[in-house]
Amino acid sequence: MSVVLVTGSAGLIGAESVRFFAAEGFDIVGIDNDMRRVFFGNDASTAWSRQQLEIEVKKYRHVDGDIRDITLLDSVFARYGNAIVAVIHTAAQPSHDWAAGDPQTDFTVNANGTLNLLEAVRQHCPQAAFVFTSTNKVYGDAPNALPLV
Repeated sequence: MSVVLVTGSAGLIGAESVRFFAAEGFDIVGIDNDMRRVFFGNDASTAWSRQQLEIEVKKYRHVDGDIRDITLLDSVFARYGNAIVAVIHTAAQPSHDWAAGDPQTDFTVNANGTLNLLEAVRQHCPQAAFVFTSTNKVYGDAPNALPLV
């Protein structure tokens, strides 16, 4: 068994990552807690995406969890251990506008959550590739002002 662990697995990039790696023959463990609903309201919920993955992707196992929860991460990573060949980290709070209103939550999700994942990889599957995705939101609106064609 070769496992790809995807954080934010019900989000746009996460769900496509799940589908891609499952099609390549990997078993997938997805960690997602539908935090988009908390950040942006019920209309932004990713519950529908999670349900689709559970129906469509036979090799998908969902973990309803938060990347800030070290105990949960330790449990998941210990369960799969060296079978984890890659971690695709897509979980995040992506809005710099939202971050201004609650910088503590923003920082703990984005920075501490990433640190927690890196430490779990170091402890349980140090050979695994770690792919950190990000968003153009980290650049603010500055790229929109560049004279690009």
